[in-house]
Amino acid sequence: MSKADTAPVATAMPASASGAPSADYVAWLRKERMRHLGVRGTQVAILVAFLVLWEILPRAQLVNPMLTSYPSALWPTFLDLMQDKPQQSNIFVHTWGTVFATIVGFTAAMVIGTVVAAILWWWESLYKILDPYLVVANAMPKTAFVPIFYIWLGAAASIYAMALAISVFITILMIYSGFQGVDPNKVKLAQTFGATRWQVLNKVVLPGSVPTMIATLKVNTGLSLVGVVVGEFQSASIGLGYLIQYGSQIFKLNIVMTAITILAIVSSVMYLAIHWLEAAVLKRR
Repeated sequence: MSKADTAPVATAMPASASGAPSADYVAWLRKERMRHLGVRGTQVAILVAFLVLWEILPRAQLVNPMLTSYPSALWPTFLDLMQDKPQQSNIFVHTWGTVFATIVGFTAAMVIGTVVAAILWWWESLYKILDPYLVVANAMPKTAFVPIFYIWLGAAASIYAMALAISVFITILMIYSGFQGVDPNKVKLAQTFGATRWQVLNKVVLPGSVPTMIATLKVNTGLSLVGVVVGEFQSASIGLGYLIQYGSQIFKLNIVMTAITILAIVSSVMYLAIHWLEAAVLKRR
């Protein structure tokens, strides 16, 4: 899609005789600004309403506070978790452990998934052979492999294995689908000019699949984070998943809710980073 397709209003901005934007265009801009502010305001209002209800309902004993904690208890708990204690590391060590394993997981999934998808695109008969196995592998609940990975790979490596296993198959399927969705006329044009199969892949198929790769990266970030946390439930001694498990075992829901809140923040930061990457890449295209 060209820039002209994405911004028809900007390229055909109505102007008055003096060259200034017309009153209709200014009114449209104001309306768009108000709509954007309305969306943001509604999002903030939903978050505030959720936090207020979370605070009020347990204090009114409408919800058991032992099971939910309070938003007002999260910051004191966070400050307490910043201290190194004999039974656990501080919260920054736990957070970095989860973030690092997640980054390794989705990076490995993207690299392996892209290479395998390229091989399947190159040899279509191989894709036809492996397609049902890929679909079944993707559909299987990966959490069933947590104890197996723990036995095979040990405590630390099993976490990375879970992050990879939960995201690699969907990566292969999505990127291969993106390869297949590249305009066949562009492929034929390159072949007409004598391009080899490698040149078609490198110059046409891979660049044409960049939006699909970014969409896959967005999916993989969440999936890898899920895989890491599930792996930490089983075998880790650090990580936010371990902290959630530890807090639930000693019935300290403040720790559990604080770790979950940090997970939400980590997810948001990762999403914003990928969103920035998407904007930068698509702008260059």
